[in-house]
Amino acid sequence: MRQPFALSKLSLFLFTSASLFLQGCSEAPKAQQAAMHPASVSTILATTEDAPFTIELPATLSGSKEVEVRARVTGILESRNFDEGQTVRKDQSLFTINLEPYQLAVERAQAALDGANASLIQAQRDVKRLAKLRADKSVSQRDYDNASSTQDIANTNLAAAKVALKEAELNLEYAQVKAPVAGVMGREFVSEGTYVSGPDLLLTQITQLDPIRLRFGISEREQLQMRQDMANGSLNLPENGQWKTSIKLQDGSIYGQTGQVNFSDVRINPNTGTSELQAIIPNPDFKLRPGQFVRVSLNGAVRKDAFVIPQRAVLDNGTGKFVYLVAKNEQGGTIARPAPVEVGEWIQKPENQGDKNFWLIKSGLNKGDEVIIDGMAKIFFPGMPVAVNNASNSANAE
Repeated sequence: MRQPFALSKLSLFLFTSASLFLQGCSEAPKAQQAAMHPASVSTILATTEDAPFTIELPATLSGSKEVEVRARVTGILESRNFDEGQTVRKDQSLFTINLEPYQLAVERAQAALDGANASLIQAQRDVKRLAKLRADKSVSQRDYDNASSTQDIANTNLAAAKVALKEAELNLEYAQVKAPVAGVMGREFVSEGTYVSGPDLLLTQITQLDPIRLRFGISEREQLQMRQDMANGSLNLPENGQWKTSIKLQDGSIYGQTGQVNFSDVRINPNTGTSELQAIIPNPDFKLRPGQFVRVSLNGAVRKDAFVIPQRAVLDNGTGKFVYLVAKNEQGGTIARPAPVEVGEWIQKPENQGDKNFWLIKSGLNKGDEVIIDGMAKIFFPGMPVAVNNASNSANAE
């Protein structure tokens, strides 16, 4: 009769022991967390500011002017007065067409002008002489009228002779084919000794490199987003779309000259989904060449009331970016709480004494949030105790 009682007492002992063991296991992490030394971190308070908004895009360079050189007159091409690839100035002689026929034409026109001028002088003398005789009624009105008409015709002939001389002089000048713009010469398409039939024959090409043209496209999606940001007041764009432009070369260096967007196409290219923009950049040393691929930075827009924090404070867990915020747990202790954020543009502040690289945070932060910017490597899990120590914090949120 005592055996069941003994078994019952043993079962109760085993049950109680198991319960205490499970309870001890469940409280172990909390005890370990409480016993862990808090990680020393530095923080900044999340505040808003007006931040520069920059867009970086691939771009292609082309000459600001690409001119076809053609002759305005006909004749035998006597000489080429440039080297292919040479830099030429405006109005520099490029080709010489046989000048003799045009020089003779100028002399002939000059002789005709001199004859017309002499005829006019004679007609003026006749009118003056007949005017006196007519006053004395020594000649008829008809003779006087004929002399006056002859003078008018002489005036007309003189004007026509002047035009003919000017035309002959222009043709002589056109026989010296000159550069319409300053630039770099292309290859010749016609050799000396060739008969040039006039403007229908292409002689060579000139590419103007200073300034140089920069062409690039902005996607429709980016433009729609910018319009939405403008509508809600979070973005101010440059007036009349006149973005300031700078160029980053293939080696990562920044080109020394800057320019400005001077054209924005209203059409969307159905093949690329972008609209084309154009900027003009000074190129006095001809370091930039047509066909070169670069990256263009568009500056001049401003993000209004944006959160800007040092880049090192933003972490990535593989599914998205986040920051650690200083928060309180249920027991009132100071812990690190992860907060997912949506980042915007990468902002550089070269003039800043501390951090120079920043992220613009589009969402996930509120004013007054205490963001951890140093000591994240000591935070081994979310909710870990932290101790804020800003004595050595040189970061500046402004």
